[in-house]
Amino acid sequence: MRRLLALILALLAAALPARAKDELVIGITQYPATLNPVIEAMLAKSYVLGMTLRPIVTYDADWKLVCMLCTELPTIENGLAEPIDLGDGRRGVRMTVTIRPDASWGDGTPVTTDDVLFAYEVGRHKMSGVTAQEVYRRVRKIEAKDAKTYTIELDKLTFEFAAQLFSPLPAHLERAAFAEPSQYRTRTKYDTDPTNPGLYNGPYRITEVSPGAHIALEPNPAWNGPKPAFRRIVVRTIENTAALEANLLSGGIDMIAGELGLSLDQALAFEKRHGDRFNIIYKPGLVYEHIDLNLDNPKLADRRVRQALLWGLDRKALVDQLFAGRQEVADTFVNPLDWIHTEDVAQYRYDPAKAKSLLDAAGWNVMRGGVRHNAAGERLSLELNTTAGNRSRELVQQVIQSQWRRLGIDVRIRNEPPRVLFGETVTKRKFEAAMFAWISAPEGVPRTTLHSGEIPSAENNWSGQNFTGFRNERVDALIDAIEIELDRDRRAALWKELQAIYAEELPVLPLYFRADSYVLPKWLKGVTPTGHQMPSTLWIETWRSE
Repeated sequence: MRRLLALILALLAAALPARAKDELVIGITQYPATLNPVIEAMLAKSYVLGMTLRPIVTYDADWKLVCMLCTELPTIENGLAEPIDLGDGRRGVRMTVTIRPDASWGDGTPVTTDDVLFAYEVGRHKMSGVTAQEVYRRVRKIEAKDAKTYTIELDKLTFEFAAQLFSPLPAHLERAAFAEPSQYRTRTKYDTDPTNPGLYNGPYRITEVSPGAHIALEPNPAWNGPKPAFRRIVVRTIENTAALEANLLSGGIDMIAGELGLSLDQALAFEKRHGDRFNIIYKPGLVYEHIDLNLDNPKLADRRVRQALLWGLDRKALVDQLFAGRQEVADTFVNPLDWIHTEDVAQYRYDPAKAKSLLDAAGWNVMRGGVRHNAAGERLSLELNTTAGNRSRELVQQVIQSQWRRLGIDVRIRNEPPRVLFGETVTKRKFEAAMFAWISAPEGVPRTTLHSGEIPSAENNWSGQNFTGFRNERVDALIDAIEIELDRDRRAALWKELQAIYAEELPVLPLYFRADSYVLPKWLKGVTPTGHQMPSTLWIETWRSE
């Protein structure tokens, strides 16, 4: 009778609608090196801050530029943007921007033009440590018209000029931390006092931080947009992807973020075993898996060596075997999903004989113990870094190590937690070869990663993302020209040339374009992957349980 009663109760429970969840636990594979929105470009940080901060403008899931913190997107057609003549044939643009009247920081302080002016002050200072300083250097003039409206003049009329609008920083809290600009990286309240509600203006605010482990968020009472559905959100960092999957199955987390979760091969295998319990979304996007090479290393400064490294990689077999052929081999940094992509570039299909010939020509032609040496007796060795605990990357890394060793290259693997790899090793260019991913916006101009003016150094407090140290005058000129070319056809021709040079010079070794895998509980609705660098959490207020 007891067993019968238990069965009846179980059947009744199954017939009842599931209780709406008011807490959501998200699993990701990285922990942010910093929570400051303008220092370092780490996806883990962008994912968390997507719930807490609203940019002036962003790209939505339809790849359209839209307002978030502004009331109307400045365009020439609506009169909020006006081309200006700068002389010598140069044109800039003047924009009028109005901040949403109901926008406020979590402590009730209104978001005002003073916060925008302060962000400009921080961004333009060469010792502030801000990653993308070029955005601020382009400003010719910025003035507050009142507490909510400002005008900004840029020194270039670019094809997507409104995308250059940078977001505010809470001046009432951060100004004191910026008193010594060179120390701002270590004194920002986003890291010294991250639960201060005044740092956030989005639907949620950070209420608990356990470094390296998790970040907890709760609704921001000062938020005036749609009410978020969850009483509490916890973002847990589980750097080992096998452990990430185990935590999902045990209930330790509710979902795995597509932006920083299971690789495609892991998600496909997971779906075969547990697809009936979860909704799994596969989103191809502008995610470029690659290997950055430090070109200040004499071995890698030789283009023949870089080309040999790529000729010696069977990337097609790697993608077929590890990802069931569902990720596309990359020839350049431009994804075929983006309209500017061209196939008219050098394509390196697996040819170990050509790779060996190039290495011989570069002077690495003496074999000792299976490793190449040059005439001076130096070994051809290379240290390859990636994010520790990412099982897919570590498998790819082992394939690369094996294939390069067949060429006579001694490859040593040294992996680090993401917050160390990106916060220190890559940013300060303490690497030889580092495998990771860039995520771009639609038709994203690669100024910060390829322009010679964006090389991080101690002199600029490690600003910029040209970690390879790539210097090419023609590439610099093409980047400058692409930004200001308004004619789509002429711009396409410039993009084609840029990609051709990239494929020939190979400052970076292209691997493949990634598809992100979102593993969601069946009760979670409203999650919309974007397929580009703007995280799905920017629309966290639309997420709900059913």
